[in-house]
Amino acid sequence: MTPTSRTAKTNRPKRTQRPPKKLSRTDSPGAPLPYLDRELSQLAFNRRVLAQAENKEIPLLERLRYLCIVSNNLDEFFEIRVASLLAPENMKSAPASPQATEEAMERGSIECHRIIARQYEILNNEVLPELAAKGVFLLDHQDRNEAQRAWVKSYFERAVRPLLTPIGLDPAHPFPQVLNKSLNFIAELSGRDAFGRENAIAIVKAPRVLPRVIRLPDSLSGKGICFCLLSSIIQAHMADLFTGRTVTSCSQFRVTRNSDLWLDEEEVKNLREALQLELSTRQFGVAVRLEVSAGCPPHLSDFLLAQFAIDRNRFYAVDGPVNMARLLELIDHVPQPALLFPPFSPGLPDTLSQGDIFAILRSKDVLLHHPFQSFQPVANFIRTAAEDPDVLAIKQTIYRTGMNSDLMESLILAARRGKEVTVIVELMARFDEEANINWAERLERVGAQVVYGVVGLKTHAKLALVIRREHGELRYYAHLGTGNYHPTTTRLYSDFGLLTSHEGITAEVNEIFIHLTSLTKPGKLQYLWLAPFTLQRKLVKAIRNEAAIASQGRPGRIIAKMNALLDESVIDALYAASRAGVKIDLIVRGACALRPGVPGMSDNIKVRSIVGRFLEHSRIFYFRNDLRHDVYLSSADWMGRNLFRRIEIAFPVLDKSLKRRVIDEGLRPYLKDNADAWELDSSGVYHQKKARKKTSAWRAQLHLAATLGTLGSVNDA
Repeated sequence: MTPTSRTAKTNRPKRTQRPPKKLSRTDSPGAPLPYLDRELSQLAFNRRVLAQAENKEIPLLERLRYLCIVSNNLDEFFEIRVASLLAPENMKSAPASPQATEEAMERGSIECHRIIARQYEILNNEVLPELAAKGVFLLDHQDRNEAQRAWVKSYFERAVRPLLTPIGLDPAHPFPQVLNKSLNFIAELSGRDAFGRENAIAIVKAPRVLPRVIRLPDSLSGKGICFCLLSSIIQAHMADLFTGRTVTSCSQFRVTRNSDLWLDEEEVKNLREALQLELSTRQFGVAVRLEVSAGCPPHLSDFLLAQFAIDRNRFYAVDGPVNMARLLELIDHVPQPALLFPPFSPGLPDTLSQGDIFAILRSKDVLLHHPFQSFQPVANFIRTAAEDPDVLAIKQTIYRTGMNSDLMESLILAARRGKEVTVIVELMARFDEEANINWAERLERVGAQVVYGVVGLKTHAKLALVIRREHGELRYYAHLGTGNYHPTTTRLYSDFGLLTSHEGITAEVNEIFIHLTSLTKPGKLQYLWLAPFTLQRKLVKAIRNEAAIASQGRPGRIIAKMNALLDESVIDALYAASRAGVKIDLIVRGACALRPGVPGMSDNIKVRSIVGRFLEHSRIFYFRNDLRHDVYLSSADWMGRNLFRRIEIAFPVLDKSLKRRVIDEGLRPYLKDNADAWELDSSGVYHQKKARKKTSAWRAQLHLAATLGTLGSVNDA
């Protein structure tokens, strides 16, 4: 396989420290390698999500949602991970050898084909038939009655056909540009065109401005709610586009392209302008996957593979819509609460009922556990600061915030009112670049100081600082979090946030802002661990400290929760701690390269993953440390990119009661979970925990939703 890439050198910022050497492969030829395969581990997470779609105890529309989530995840896997394997010189880490790349591609291809085949099997044989039994129908052309067909034809003529531009291929009509993940059709025609020629192939691109799921009028059917796909409408009327010719075959197809943006950091003069230029070409990156409908004739699929220069192991013939993720549109249009999860309302800490947020924070820290507790106090914190005449300055990092955000509007308000507003906007936040550029421009127009972080290092830390004048002196208030300032994800992702006026922590938050805006070396930090400078070193030191304690005969204990564990220097430190007798529990939602339970290497390490209603996103690091019970919350996963190539923080929870809350809410329930938990074995296979009796099934997320918020029943909706 010949990788396709841009001919430009990769410039990486120098690391401030060198990661430890990798662990040797093991002395015994038959022993397992110390690290699990990254790609297979990432795909194994999608297997666990797919298992949610298989679970008949989950409401039907939620099962459909999980199928769509798998599709979105696989899209990103191809757009980013597979693309990086095909173009290793653009990766921000050492490229693999051609043989290793080929092997990784082959392994990933086999598993992707299995996952996708199972996806469509669940959709066609379980979810859609069961939805039909509940009165929700997704109708193909042959399933529609005469009245529905007439309505669909009318819809096609008035809303679809005017937007279509069929292209018959010949030397004057070359193959058209096909956008990333867009819906297209390849049609084979018999007969001659209007000029007497036998051009046999035509391409039709579906309009991107139209909805992919269309609800048919209820008056046309008395049997329930009926939908059809835009793809089936176009396909049913394809012949209408080619008057005088016969359409002998018509197939959907979809191309996934490399979507990772790449900038030559030595050549960039203005990051925002360079990124805007790069964004304009993202939709036309190198093709990395081709999906076609299952009935596509082999010679046409071969034609498409050759056209896009895609290797056959990245070809997928699917039994259904080529973009299953678009079925998410159907979920929002079915008014049947019984087919969805019960409604949930996040709670609020009792401490915030006392009124003035600054007075509250002067007396105590406030811990928020999202989505079980509302994110609104954080938005209110910034809004109050924007409106408070005694607040002089607000500083904030923005990684993802979405197109609509009350919090960002508050920053704009603060700038308009003359406050010093500094916002570090990460323009390279993948797939949120355009939204972040728009916010940056709006902030600059009202006089805010906008900085784009450090070129070559994504600013992923979640920080907000308010500087207020009180009794003639300046006082700092801060929010530090594990998740983004994003109004949607705060309702779906599990994260922790800390509101504090602790003098040491808030002063160090200000120090980090000065570091990021001035690019000067940060001062010595006592409380915060900062990547790429100290976070990896402090983390490994804490792990080694537990190993030293265990070596002296005292209990060593580590519990950590994160999205991914891939950094080999951290894994090696954990292996050493396990050999020293430290008991280690790791709650890793996604990819994990650590191999647990290997005799003599990781006997004392257990790894589990939780996949439930909410996306596990918080990063929590607990070290027993001779009963000091050190607890850190962080924006960073244990990956090389987070520890060495991003601006990240880990911050301590100092208040004993809040520390206990983090342990009791963020760690213990997830170790107790026996329904949504999956345990990783030493061979790299995950096994779902099963309660002995259905009545003894215990779900961490369900417990937290009921105790911290209000979890209703379907009858409450």
